[in-house]
Amino acid sequence: MEKYLYLSLTPEALIASMLPPEEFGTYFAVGTKKRTRGQAIFFEIDREKVNSYFPLDLIDKRCVPNAKGEPKRSVYLSIYRVLEHIPLEAFKNLYLATDDGRVLELEKGEYEKKSNDKLHLYQQLSPVSPLIASIASPREFIEILTDQERPVWVPKIVFVELELGELANNPETGSLKNLPYPNIHHLRDCLISLSHNPDKPSKTVIRTFKGELFYRMCKNGFFVGAADKFLFYPFPSLEVLNEKHHVWWRSALNIGFS
Repeated sequence: MEKYLYLSLTPEALIASMLPPEEFGTYFAVGTKKRTRGQAIFFEIDREKVNSYFPLDLIDKRCVPNAKGEPKRSVYLSIYRVLEHIPLEAFKNLYLATDDGRVLELEKGEYEKKSNDKLHLYQQLSPVSPLIASIASPREFIEILTDQERPVWVPKIVFVELELGELANNPETGSLKNLPYPNIHHLRDCLISLSHNPDKPSKTVIRTFKGELFYRMCKNGFFVGAADKFLFYPFPSLEVLNEKHHVWWRSALNIGFS
């Protein structure tokens, strides 16, 4: 049986498995008996491009079928400072699992700026996870967060940009319609403050990600950034989601409404 290597973001961990990505995503989200449920966001990692910082020898030792011939579902290799020690060239596809185990695969693509919105909302996923309002574009946001000359920085960052609707350009009076975020009036206050104080590029809206991402609010896609470059995983358009990923999309739409 083939062996796979995954970087989980929720929580951050490096996991070996004999399950292919879609099966692993379902297992990770709902377990084997479907008595638990929760979103799962993870990358497949190229084992050959990961260095010896991790105990990769455990993959062959412990990732073996059980007595019934069933595949080993998960072997945890690391749960601390995982992201920073995986080179960007080792990242393969990204997988988004809904809390009922539906899995969407995203491939890497080229990032193209498609709007001139003045304000942005970023959900950081790893290694830190606050919800951040910012005047910085995604590329600028990565540069700020990974700048070692700043007092607060990280070696790498994974985040997704979320929709702000009318607030992206009109935080004072823009409509809050269809924005499902908690503490929505605090979000508006943060955006207003940023629009009047360009010397401060970002403000924290919520300090900690609670593990439930509103997939339907993904604006453009997911970013994996380091100091010198970044990867971009485009989120499908509404038309593509409805036509090619209808089952996953129907499940994703339920997040926040159940």
